[in-house]
Order: sequence, then structure tokens, then C-alpha cells
Amino acid sequence: MWKAKEPVRSPQASFSRRSLLKGAGASLLALGARPALAATPDAGFTTLRARKASAQLLPEAEPATEVWAYEGMVPGPILRVAQGKSVKALLRNELDQDTSIHWHGIRIDNAMDGVVGLTQNGVKPGEDFAYEFTAPDAGTYWYHPHNRSWEQVARGLYGVLIVEESDPPQVERDIALVVDDWRLNEAGAIDEASMGSLHDRAHAGRLGNVLTLNGADIWEQPVRSGERIRLRLISTANARIMRLRLEEHNPWLIALDGQPVTPSPLAGGEIRLAPGQRADLMIDMELDPGSSAAISEVSAQGRLVAGHFLYHESEVVRSQPLDAPIALPAGKLPERTDTQGALEVPLLMEGGAMGGLTGAVYKGELLGIQELARNHGMAWAFNGIAGRTPEPLFEVEKGRPVVLRMVNETSWPHGIHIHGHHAQVFAPGEATPWRDTHLLDPQEEVAVAFVADNPGKWMIHCHMLEHQAAGMGTWFHVKG
Repeated sequence: MWKAKEPVRSPQASFSRRSLLKGAGASLLALGARPALAATPDAGFTTLRARKASAQLLPEAEPATEVWAYEGMVPGPILRVAQGKSVKALLRNELDQDTSIHWHGIRIDNAMDGVVGLTQNGVKPGEDFAYEFTAPDAGTYWYHPHNRSWEQVARGLYGVLIVEESDPPQVERDIALVVDDWRLNEAGAIDEASMGSLHDRAHAGRLGNVLTLNGADIWEQPVRSGERIRLRLISTANARIMRLRLEEHNPWLIALDGQPVTPSPLAGGEIRLAPGQRADLMIDMELDPGSSAAISEVSAQGRLVAGHFLYHESEVVRSQPLDAPIALPAGKLPERTDTQGALEVPLLMEGGAMGGLTGAVYKGELLGIQELARNHGMAWAFNGIAGRTPEPLFEVEKGRPVVLRMVNETSWPHGIHIHGHHAQVFAPGEATPWRDTHLLDPQEEVAVAFVADNPGKWMIHCHMLEHQAAGMGTWFHVKG
């Protein structure tokens, strides 16, 4: 279970009580209030230094944790840009291994996608790489490495990218809230001994024992009665599927993975997020002055309080909810995908513990599962192939629709991320939400549709990052 902040049980795995904690820690550091990075004067670029740093992931009385972070911050600095404008970021690698930046969810120029070995070489220690691209879609996105992601993200390398609408809905506060879990040892350090373990690769992935919101053990956000808040939730976990509950409030869902949806109330105030997924919520703060309301993680039978909204003792913004629309402006993507003439592509997921996979093709050679696992760290396969190959899963002409028929024949969930595009669950005649990361539960089948309108080489992979490292990664080529 989680290393406990309150005497409650927690989700998806068996954890032990955190002996490090003597009491509840608190932080008033709201990610939405963090300053943006200063631009480099001569070129207009902001600098993102990937470097070693320390973060107070545990209560203040406990030791800080050595992490890897952009600009020494976990999460890294928020980058904000207006829709249709350029993102200009200079990655400076001050680590001891190659790295890159992938801009998760942005329909980006292929050369800027940040996938080492596919769209760029790794940025070596001591070197820089300039990322410059137009942000076509408003919404909530994030950035992280795409080289040894299973390690670099687990150590803290990630940040938020917000693309702002020209006419956003009226709110008093716009807050980004990053949820992550960390695997720490009893000394409060990142558990390096288990980093990249075959057990994690073949099971659920690297599940942590410490939960943070915006890098804080207990995140606390001051609010005032009557305020309206836009809350941007981002899951940066390596593998854990988060189920968050905003207690005593009635949030409305207004966007998924950066794309607007028809506003709808969240039943019980709960939202489920796979690694990499995002959700924008609209919340009217309707409690009385002086109130406190918990944000908790409830993905199993237990409830783990991870943060609070703390109401000012006396200030009231309005006595009745704001009478203004909460819907986001329509995005650039169509209501539904026209699949006439679509290329149909199967994506069969096999392997993992209790999966029954006997072997797969790895680097052009058919190998048994024991050799795959013991000698190569492979445990999963797409269509009988483990790991990224020199040949794409499919090639398609620019502008042609694609229907990707995904079948999860494993005993574990998988969050499948499609680079460079958003896709919607294929339901003829229905308009389903556009997403860049689709969660499939064990034995589930999901077909998604999209138009391959972004030329280049694009990855498809499981965003349970240990699964990607252990075989669940492929790519496709959009010609033109």
C-alpha cells in the first residue's frame, strides 16, 4: 500500500505503512502559481535544464529525495503558450545519460517529437537541443523524456505544457495538478535497486509507494467560497492507474487529453486516469468559508487523502454559482472520423505474467519467452513482435483514415499512446471523445479511428513505461 499519510488502505498493490512519516506534511506550493521560465534574450527560447536536484516529496521533517528534474523543480516549470503560437524550448542535458523531450499529446512536427532512435538522436550529456514547433490545439499537455523513459520519468523528469484558448471560459483560478507515485526506500531515496526490474516489466509496471500532488506529500490549495476553478489533472505515473476523488464538490468534465468534450458531471466526483492521460475539470467552490475538502486516491477499496482545498475563513466571491458557460471552444478536430476507405490495422497485445505468451520475434529472430525475458528483458509483444523494429507497423498516405483494432489478450491493463495524432473510439454514427492515450483493461477490445494527417514516423506504445521497455512499442509512417 501507499506509505500512509492517514490510517487508510490504498490501491492496486500491497503496500506497507510508511515508517518515515511522523505526521501529515503540507505544502502551499500550487503548480499553477509557479513562474514561467525566462526566455533566452537572443533567441526567445526558454531553457529546460535536465539535472540532478532534491525535492521534498515527504513531510518537511523527513529527508529530501534526490531526483532528476527540469530546472530543479518537480514537476518542472509550466510552459504556457497561446493556441497557434510557437513553443521554443532549449533542452540542456546536465545528466550522465542521453535524454530528449517528448511533447505528449501535441500534434507536432515530426522532427520535434523527441523519440530517440526514431525522430532524433539522444541529446548527450553536456549538449543542447532546440525544440521549436507550433501548438495547433488548445488544451492541457505535458513533456517528458523519450529515452529510458522508465527511469527518467520515475526520477522526476516531467512538466506541464498549457496551450491557452483565445476565448477561455471565465474562472477565478486556472490550476494544473500533477499526480504521480514514487517508489522510495526507507531512507526516503528513490529505490534504485528495483529500477527496471523484470518483475515490474512483466507485471503491472513500476508502482510507487508514495503519492504526490504537484510534488507535495499533502497538497493544499487555498480557495474562497463562490470561486470557479479550472483544474487541469495530469497523470505522470510510470504505470499506476489513478482514480481521484474530489470530495464534497461537484466537478464537471470539460476536456480529455487536451480535447474539449461536452461538459458532464463526474459521478461521485471521481475520475480515472491512466499514465499520460489528462482531464480538465470545472469546479464551483460551494462550501462555506473555513471549510476543508479532501482530494483522495481511491483506486482500490481504500482511500488515501493526498490534498485539500482550504477555504478562506471569511472571504466570499459570490453567494451563487457563476452564471457563465463552462464549455470550452470547439477544437480543430471534427466531431467524428470519416472512416470511408480506412486502412484497418490490428494491434494484438500478448505477454506478461499469466499471459501465456510462448515466444515472439525480437530483432528479426523468433525466441522463446524464457530467452526473451532472461537475456533481453522482453515480456510483451505487439502482433507477435517484441520491441520496436526497423519496419513500421503500417504505412499510410497522408489524409487516409486508419482504424486501429486493439485487442488486449493479457492479464494487465495497458494505456496505448499514439504519437502525433488524436483518435476516437470507433463507434459508427457516434461522436466519442478524442484522446491520445487509450486505456484497455485485461481482455478488452477497443477499435480507435483517426485520420493520418501528420507526416512522419510516429510511435504507438504502452504508457505503462516498463511495458514499453519490455516490448510494447512500435511505430507507423505517414507518407507525404
